[in-house]
Amino acid sequence: MKSFQFLLAALITQSFVEISFCQEGFCSAPSILEKQPLYWKATNPTLSPSHLQDLPGFTRSVYKQDHALITHESHVFGPLPDWTNTLGAYLITPSMGSHFAMYLAKMRENSESGLPPSDVERFVFVLQGMVTLSDKLGTKHKLEVDSYAYFPPNSKHSLNSDASATVVVFERRYAYLENHSTEQIIGSTNEQSLVETPGEIFELRKLLPTSMPYDFNIHIMDFQPGEFLNVKEVHYNQHGLLLLEGQGIYRLGDSWYPVQAGDAIWMAPFVPQWYAALGKSKTRYLLYKDVNRNPL
Repeated sequence: MKSFQFLLAALITQSFVEISFCQEGFCSAPSILEKQPLYWKATNPTLSPSHLQDLPGFTRSVYKQDHALITHESHVFGPLPDWTNTLGAYLITPSMGSHFAMYLAKMRENSESGLPPSDVERFVFVLQGMVTLSDKLGTKHKLEVDSYAYFPPNSKHSLNSDASATVVVFERRYAYLENHSTEQIIGSTNEQSLVETPGEIFELRKLLPTSMPYDFNIHIMDFQPGEFLNVKEVHYNQHGLLLLEGQGIYRLGDSWYPVQAGDAIWMAPFVPQWYAALGKSKTRYLLYKDVNRNPL
Protein backbone atom coordinates (compact mmCIF):
# COMPACT_ATOMS: atom_id res chain seq x y z
CA MET A 1 0.00 0.00 0.00
CA LYS A 2 2.80 2.39 0.89
CA SER A 3 4.52 1.58 -2.42
CA PHE A 4 1.34 2.47 -4.31
CA GLN A 5 0.94 5.75 -2.40
CA PHE A 6 4.57 6.63 -3.09
CA LEU A 7 4.15 5.91 -6.82
CA LEU A 8 0.94 7.96 -6.98
CA ALA A 9 2.60 10.88 -5.20
CA ALA A 10 5.55 10.73 -7.61
CA LEU A 11 3.27 10.80 -10.66
CA ILE A 12 1.28 13.75 -9.29
CA THR A 13 4.50 15.64 -8.52
CA GLN A 14 5.82 14.98 -12.03
CA SER A 15 2.55 16.25 -13.53
CA PHE A 16 2.72 19.45 -11.50
CA VAL A 17 6.34 19.98 -12.58
CA GLU A 18 5.45 19.50 -16.25
CA ILE A 19 2.48 21.87 -15.96
CA SER A 20 4.60 24.42 -14.12
CA PHE A 21 7.30 24.30 -16.79
CA CYS A 22 4.72 24.76 -19.53
CA GLN A 23 3.14 27.69 -17.67
CA GLU A 24 6.57 29.30 -17.25
CA GLY A 25 7.26 28.96 -20.96
CA PHE A 26 9.62 25.96 -20.84
CA CYS A 27 7.31 23.43 -22.48
CA SER A 28 9.04 22.01 -25.58
CA ALA A 29 6.49 20.16 -27.65
CA PRO A 30 7.77 19.27 -31.14
CA SER A 31 6.86 21.87 -33.75
CA ILE A 32 4.39 20.84 -36.43
CA LEU A 33 6.48 22.80 -38.93
CA GLU A 34 9.26 20.21 -38.67
CA LYS A 35 6.96 17.66 -40.31
CA GLN A 36 5.68 19.86 -43.12
CA PRO A 37 6.87 19.91 -46.76
CA LEU A 38 9.26 22.50 -48.13
CA TYR A 39 7.64 25.95 -48.54
CA TRP A 40 4.56 24.82 -46.60
CA LYS A 41 4.44 28.15 -44.77
CA ALA A 42 4.38 30.06 -48.08
CA THR A 43 0.91 28.66 -48.80
CA ASN A 44 -0.14 28.27 -45.14
CA PRO A 45 1.15 31.40 -43.38
CA THR A 46 0.69 32.18 -39.70
CA LEU A 47 -1.73 35.04 -40.39
CA SER A 48 -4.38 33.80 -42.82
CA PRO A 49 -8.09 34.65 -43.05
CA SER A 50 -9.01 31.83 -40.66
CA HIS A 51 -6.68 33.26 -38.02
CA LEU A 52 -8.16 36.76 -38.24
CA GLN A 53 -11.83 36.06 -37.56
CA ASP A 54 -11.74 38.23 -34.43
CA LEU A 55 -10.10 41.14 -36.30
CA PRO A 56 -12.56 42.09 -39.05
CA GLY A 57 -11.09 44.54 -41.52
CA PHE A 58 -7.49 43.82 -40.50
CA THR A 59 -4.79 43.38 -43.14
CA ARG A 60 -1.07 43.98 -43.36
CA SER A 61 -1.37 44.68 -47.08
CA VAL A 62 -0.21 48.12 -48.26
CA TYR A 63 -0.22 49.76 -51.68
CA LYS A 64 1.78 52.91 -52.36
CA GLN A 65 3.07 54.69 -55.45
CA ASP A 66 6.50 53.05 -55.30
CA HIS A 67 5.87 49.75 -53.52
CA ALA A 68 3.24 47.27 -52.38
CA LEU A 69 3.03 44.55 -49.74
CA ILE A 70 0.38 41.94 -50.53
CA THR A 71 -0.27 39.55 -47.66
CA HIS A 72 -2.12 36.26 -47.59
CA GLU A 73 -5.35 37.48 -46.01
CA SER A 74 -5.81 39.87 -48.97
CA HIS A 75 -5.52 37.31 -51.78
CA VAL A 76 -8.52 37.23 -54.10
CA PHE A 77 -8.68 34.08 -56.22
CA GLY A 78 -10.70 33.66 -59.38
CA PRO A 79 -10.61 31.58 -62.57
CA LEU A 80 -7.43 32.17 -64.58
CA PRO A 81 -8.03 33.10 -68.24
CA ASP A 82 -7.40 30.13 -70.57
CA TRP A 83 -6.49 27.79 -67.67
CA THR A 84 -8.80 24.90 -66.75
CA ASN A 85 -9.71 23.90 -63.16
CA THR A 86 -7.31 26.53 -61.85
CA LEU A 87 -7.80 29.50 -59.55
CA GLY A 88 -5.41 32.43 -59.68
CA ALA A 89 -4.58 35.45 -57.53
CA TYR A 90 -2.73 38.31 -59.23
CA LEU A 91 -0.25 39.82 -56.77
CA ILE A 92 1.57 42.26 -59.10
CA THR A 93 0.34 43.65 -62.42
CA PRO A 94 1.18 46.58 -64.74
CA SER A 95 -1.78 48.51 -63.30
CA MET A 96 0.48 49.07 -60.25
CA GLY A 97 3.22 50.50 -62.41
CA SER A 98 5.21 47.30 -62.95
CA HIS A 99 6.26 46.03 -66.37
CA PHE A 100 5.57 42.40 -65.39
CA ALA A 101 2.87 40.28 -63.79
CA MET A 102 3.22 37.91 -60.84
CA TYR A 103 0.45 35.58 -59.76
CA LEU A 104 -0.32 32.41 -57.84
CA ALA A 105 -2.02 29.55 -59.69
CA LYS A 106 -3.80 26.90 -57.61
CA MET A 107 -4.18 23.92 -59.89
CA ARG A 108 -6.73 21.26 -59.03
CA GLU A 109 -7.45 17.75 -60.27
CA ASN A 110 -7.34 17.50 -64.09
CA SER A 111 -6.12 21.08 -64.47
CA GLU A 112 -4.18 22.55 -67.39
CA SER A 113 -2.46 25.86 -68.02
CA GLY A 114 -3.16 28.24 -70.86
CA LEU A 115 -0.59 30.07 -72.95
CA PRO A 116 0.54 33.62 -72.18
CA PRO A 117 -0.30 36.39 -74.67
CA SER A 118 1.79 36.89 -77.80
CA ASP A 119 5.43 37.94 -77.22
CA VAL A 120 5.16 37.29 -73.47
CA GLU A 121 7.76 35.12 -71.72
CA ARG A 122 6.88 33.04 -68.66
CA PHE A 123 8.65 31.69 -65.56
CA VAL A 124 6.97 29.09 -63.32
CA PHE A 125 8.15 27.96 -59.86
CA VAL A 126 6.45 25.08 -57.99
CA LEU A 127 5.46 25.84 -54.39
CA GLN A 128 3.29 22.85 -53.57
CA GLY A 129 2.49 19.50 -55.18
CA MET A 130 3.74 18.38 -58.58
CA VAL A 131 2.94 19.39 -62.16
CA THR A 132 3.71 17.81 -65.52
CA LEU A 133 5.24 20.05 -68.15
CA SER A 134 4.73 19.25 -71.83
CA ASP A 135 7.10 21.32 -73.97
CA LYS A 136 6.96 22.33 -77.65
CA LEU A 137 8.56 19.02 -78.67
CA GLY A 138 5.98 17.01 -76.74
CA THR A 139 8.52 15.94 -74.11
CA LYS A 140 7.09 15.57 -70.60
CA HIS A 141 8.89 16.72 -67.47
CA LYS A 142 7.87 16.26 -63.83
CA LEU A 143 8.24 19.46 -61.83
CA GLU A 144 8.22 19.03 -58.04
CA VAL A 145 8.46 21.63 -55.26
CA ASP A 146 11.52 23.87 -55.76
CA SER A 147 11.58 23.11 -59.50
CA TYR A 148 11.04 25.74 -62.17
CA ALA A 149 10.73 26.33 -65.90
CA TYR A 150 11.31 29.30 -68.19
CA PHE A 151 9.47 29.61 -71.52
CA PRO A 152 10.59 32.01 -74.28
CA PRO A 153 7.93 34.22 -75.88
CA ASN A 154 5.53 32.39 -78.22
CA SER A 155 6.79 29.01 -77.00
CA LYS A 156 4.07 26.36 -76.91
CA HIS A 157 3.83 24.43 -73.65
CA SER A 158 1.35 23.24 -71.06
CA LEU A 159 1.32 22.46 -67.36
CA ASN A 160 -0.97 19.69 -66.11
CA SER A 161 -1.81 18.43 -62.65
CA ASP A 162 -3.70 15.36 -61.52
CA ALA A 163 -3.98 16.66 -57.95
CA SER A 164 -3.64 19.85 -55.94
CA ALA A 165 -0.58 21.94 -56.87
CA THR A 166 0.40 25.60 -56.44
CA VAL A 167 2.81 27.52 -58.66
CA VAL A 168 3.95 31.13 -58.73
CA VAL A 169 4.14 32.61 -62.22
CA PHE A 170 6.05 35.60 -63.58
CA GLU A 171 5.19 36.97 -67.03
CA ARG A 172 6.69 39.84 -68.98
CA ARG A 173 6.45 41.15 -72.52
CA TYR A 174 9.85 40.25 -73.94
CA ALA A 175 12.23 43.11 -74.80
CA TYR A 176 13.75 41.84 -78.06
CA LEU A 177 17.40 42.32 -78.97
CA GLU A 178 18.65 41.89 -82.51
CA ASN A 179 20.42 38.55 -83.07
CA HIS A 180 19.55 37.34 -79.56
CA SER A 181 16.97 34.80 -78.41
CA THR A 182 16.23 32.85 -75.25
CA GLU A 183 15.76 29.12 -74.78
CA GLN A 184 13.49 26.95 -72.66
CA ILE A 185 15.06 26.19 -69.27
CA ILE A 186 14.04 23.55 -66.72
CA GLY A 187 15.80 23.21 -63.39
CA SER A 188 15.63 23.19 -59.61
CA THR A 189 17.09 25.44 -56.95
CA ASN A 190 19.48 22.87 -55.47
CA GLU A 191 21.11 22.40 -58.90
CA GLN A 192 22.29 26.01 -58.92
CA SER A 193 25.63 26.92 -57.37
CA LEU A 194 26.08 29.85 -55.02
CA VAL A 195 27.05 33.19 -56.57
CA GLU A 196 29.61 35.44 -54.90
CA THR A 197 28.12 38.49 -53.16
CA PRO A 198 31.01 40.86 -52.32
CA GLY A 199 30.28 42.87 -49.19
CA GLU A 200 27.21 40.79 -48.33
CA ILE A 201 26.68 37.69 -46.20
CA PHE A 202 23.44 36.27 -47.64
CA GLU A 203 23.52 33.31 -50.04
CA LEU A 204 22.49 33.91 -53.65
CA ARG A 205 21.49 31.60 -56.47
CA LYS A 206 20.46 32.75 -59.95
CA LEU A 207 17.96 30.51 -61.70
CA LEU A 208 18.36 31.91 -65.22
CA PRO A 209 21.43 32.62 -67.36
CA THR A 210 23.03 36.03 -66.96
CA SER A 211 23.68 36.37 -70.71
CA MET A 212 22.28 39.25 -72.79
CA PRO A 213 19.25 37.52 -74.35
CA TYR A 214 17.52 37.27 -70.96
CA ASP A 215 15.83 40.49 -69.89
CA PHE A 216 15.08 39.33 -66.35
CA ASN A 217 16.45 36.92 -63.80
CA ILE A 218 15.04 35.10 -60.80
CA HIS A 219 17.13 35.05 -57.64
CA ILE A 220 16.89 32.76 -54.62
CA MET A 221 18.24 34.60 -51.56
CA ASP A 222 18.90 32.96 -48.18
CA PHE A 223 19.44 34.80 -44.87
CA GLN A 224 20.23 33.16 -41.55
CA PRO A 225 18.48 34.68 -38.49
CA GLY A 226 20.05 38.04 -37.68
CA GLU A 227 21.59 38.53 -41.14
CA PHE A 228 20.69 41.59 -43.18
CA LEU A 229 21.50 43.48 -46.37
CA ASN A 230 24.58 45.64 -45.95
CA VAL A 231 23.65 47.84 -48.89
CA LYS A 232 20.54 50.01 -48.56
CA GLU A 233 19.64 49.56 -52.21
CA VAL A 234 18.30 52.26 -54.53
CA HIS A 235 18.40 51.29 -58.22
CA TYR A 236 16.53 51.43 -61.52
CA ASN A 237 15.54 47.73 -61.47
CA GLN A 238 12.06 46.61 -60.51
CA HIS A 239 11.48 43.70 -58.14
CA GLY A 240 8.76 41.18 -57.49
CA LEU A 241 9.35 39.14 -54.34
CA LEU A 242 7.70 36.13 -52.72
CA LEU A 243 8.85 35.14 -49.23
CA LEU A 244 9.18 31.35 -49.25
CA GLU A 245 10.47 30.74 -45.71
CA GLY A 246 11.11 32.65 -42.53
CA GLN A 247 10.25 36.14 -41.33
CA GLY A 248 11.86 39.53 -40.90
CA ILE A 249 11.64 43.27 -41.43
CA TYR A 250 11.53 44.88 -44.89
CA ARG A 251 12.19 48.58 -45.36
CA LEU A 252 10.46 50.06 -48.41
CA GLY A 253 10.80 53.82 -48.82
CA ASP A 254 10.23 55.36 -45.39
CA SER A 255 8.14 52.43 -44.11
CA TRP A 256 9.24 49.34 -42.15
CA TYR A 257 7.14 46.19 -42.53
CA PRO A 258 7.14 42.91 -40.59
CA VAL A 259 6.95 40.16 -43.22
CA GLN A 260 6.59 36.38 -43.20
CA ALA A 261 6.46 33.41 -45.56
CA GLY A 262 3.67 33.87 -48.11
CA ASP A 263 4.02 37.67 -48.36
CA ALA A 264 4.55 39.25 -51.79
CA ILE A 265 6.26 42.59 -52.43
CA TRP A 266 6.47 44.88 -55.45
CA MET A 267 9.33 47.39 -55.57
CA ALA A 268 9.30 50.21 -58.13
CA PRO A 269 12.52 51.69 -59.56
CA PHE A 270 14.56 53.70 -57.06
CA VAL A 271 12.50 52.87 -53.97
CA PRO A 272 14.90 52.52 -50.99
CA GLN A 273 14.91 48.88 -49.89
CA TRP A 274 16.52 46.82 -47.11
CA TYR A 275 15.88 43.50 -45.36
CA ALA A 276 16.81 41.87 -42.04
CA ALA A 277 15.96 38.27 -41.10
CA LEU A 278 14.41 37.62 -37.69
CA GLY A 279 13.12 34.56 -35.85
CA LYS A 280 14.73 31.15 -35.35
CA SER A 281 14.79 29.84 -38.91
CA LYS A 282 16.35 31.04 -42.15
CA THR A 283 14.66 33.36 -44.58
CA ARG A 284 14.43 32.37 -48.24
CA TYR A 285 12.80 34.53 -50.87
CA LEU A 286 12.24 34.39 -54.60
CA LEU A 287 13.08 37.65 -56.37
CA TYR A 288 12.32 38.91 -59.89
CA LYS A 289 14.79 41.46 -61.28
CA ASP A 290 14.91 43.03 -64.75
CA VAL A 291 18.41 42.94 -66.29
CA ASN A 292 20.45 43.37 -69.49
CA ARG A 293 18.40 46.19 -70.99
CA ASN A 294 19.11 49.90 -71.30
CA PRO A 295 16.58 51.73 -69.08
CA LEU A 296 16.12 54.31 -71.87
